[in-house]
Amino acid sequence: MHAVNRRAARVAARCLVVPLAVAPLLFTAQPAFAHTDLVTGSPAEAASESRPPQTIKLTFSDEMTSRYAKVALTAPDGEPGAAGAPQVTGRTVTLPVKPGLPAGSYTVGYRVVSADGHPVTGSYRFTVEEAASAPAPTPTPTPTPTPARTDDASSTPDPPLPVVAIAGGLFLLAAAGVSVAVTRRRRTRHGS
Repeated sequence: MHAVNRRAARVAARCLVVPLAVAPLLFTAQPAFAHTDLVTGSPAEAASESRPPQTIKLTFSDEMTSRYAKVALTAPDGEPGAAGAPQVTGRTVTLPVKPGLPAGSYTVGYRVVSADGHPVTGSYRFTVEEAASAPAPTPTPTPTPTPARTDDASSTPDPPLPVVAIAGGLFLLAAAGVSVAVTRRRRTRHGS
């Protein structure tokens, strides 16, 4: 009977020690996985510009993934104001603007996926006091070449690390449960 109690105490200790050892890792790792934020916009939120801008520049707190960067400019008449696709350089996303846009309130909307795989969505407004007098030639941004990837990992963002850590913790709990079941089965076989 005394040997059975020792075995039960060891099994219970294993079942409790593993989750308790993993828990601090899950909680201390959380600040490293904070979501990306918009740091600055040009034109800035609620800014009053004398003329329409030639580009919209958004700078984020983390590097962006060019494949998933979506930025839109909506003119006061509800029409799109972008002259092309957004270009990503590190943490900055640049959107070329159509020339000759009217005065009024503009909306910048964005949906980007940072390098850590988190989607970030938001919008803000700015005002243009005067319409552009004559369309001026707008420099076309040169796309930055991105290195080619041969693996399929480029098709989807990596899963966030907390999900992996939680899955690992569940695996450890399952392993502890199997250990308990095996110990009980051995005890039942040996008649203890």
